[in-house]
Amino acid sequence: MNITVPFAAPSGADAAALTAAGVRYCAASYVDMHGVSKAKMVPISHHAQMLSGSELFTGAAMDGVPQSVHDDEVAAVPDPASCLILPWKPEIAWFASDLRYHDQPFDACSRNILKRQLFRAARHGLHFNLGIEAEFFVFRSLEDGDFSPLSSRQNLAKPCYDFARLLDNFAWADELVSAMNTLGWDVYSFDHEDGIGQFEIDFMYTDALTMADRYTFFRFMAHEIARKHGGFASFMPKPFADRAGSGAHFNMSLADRATGANCFADVNDRRGCKLGALGYQFIAGVLKHLPAICAVVAPSVNSYKRLVKQGSASGFTWAPVLCCYGNNNRTNALRIPLGGGRVELRAADSACNPYLGTAMVLAAGLEGIENDLDPGIPNSDNMYMKTDVDLDALGIKTLPNSLSDALDAFAVDPLGTEVFGPAMFGAWLDYKRNEWASYAHHVSDWEYNRYLRFF
Repeated sequence: MNITVPFAAPSGADAAALTAAGVRYCAASYVDMHGVSKAKMVPISHHAQMLSGSELFTGAAMDGVPQSVHDDEVAAVPDPASCLILPWKPEIAWFASDLRYHDQPFDACSRNILKRQLFRAARHGLHFNLGIEAEFFVFRSLEDGDFSPLSSRQNLAKPCYDFARLLDNFAWADELVSAMNTLGWDVYSFDHEDGIGQFEIDFMYTDALTMADRYTFFRFMAHEIARKHGGFASFMPKPFADRAGSGAHFNMSLADRATGANCFADVNDRRGCKLGALGYQFIAGVLKHLPAICAVVAPSVNSYKRLVKQGSASGFTWAPVLCCYGNNNRTNALRIPLGGGRVELRAADSACNPYLGTAMVLAAGLEGIENDLDPGIPNSDNMYMKTDVDLDALGIKTLPNSLSDALDAFAVDPLGTEVFGPAMFGAWLDYKRNEWASYAHHVSDWEYNRYLRFF
């Protein structure tokens, strides 16, 4: 399906151009702590007021926004450069927004949190580029409340890259990819992944703030388009215990703000990864804080059912379990792809808030640069096969294996308070602690099946 929007990338400040493109309403959007888009809609005639921050929100009505019911509202101030016309509903334009409180940046706004770290990078003369690999499932709902893949083909032991399943899902995939390209995102591949009904869509990297905006919009758009075809998009990291989960791998590099040159690239790298000194310093900073970072980039109870070595019908899960880095080797948490010049964080999953996750990783990487840290030699072996003795000799620790463990790491690492700010740090940690407690106290079917008649 080819989608044509007459004015795909208008100037957000130009109401006349939006009107000419057929836009009748504008949405001032920001995200809650989960990275879910929240918005108020205004008619195009109120576009100018919206850009000045006319749309107010009660923070206490949303998850993880540290406000009380008696506090004044926060205002959403749209970023005109972020304007996107909804390809499947072109009478509406969407704007990513920064939250302000009493005409000052609201410290707990996810977008503001990321921008603070981007400003820090800018003080070093650096520009942060980011690509996020979008992995997700598309299912259909069943009458009994259960779900199943849209394709009714027999399940394969190894369905990864299966062309027939991809064709079974071509109608919604074509519409989604066409929509992404209409928006100028430059999709360069998509495929059926290792899970049944799982897909990956890869599109061109850009600056980190724009990528976080796009990933937020992508999750919303994927679900809306899947609904048109009788399904729904799921960004639950691990829907099936015996299949691979959905990552959102962060592909990262720093560029010179003046020239645009990639500061991570070095074809003469003596460690053999085609990565420069700045890239290795960045990696060292991320490794130092990776357990705490996991709490943000893998933010759900379900996330840690993905971060296991085995548990897939295809064998190894391909997910990281160790705090280590290496060359083009997917058993490391941080991987340097074959071409060099960038670093891939494999622990991030499809449920993360892209603004908060990116802010944590960038802050850690900048700390590595500022303190000239070194990550040691890259690991080129299959790290899944290393024994505990091997890992102790290498000084490699395991990543958290539950949300509770990750939250413990986040709570004691000063990076969390530094990046989030005290109010958001406290609100986020409290919410996630309660989420873990709710899970831990839930009596599951597994427990009934195992214990009800056991004794």
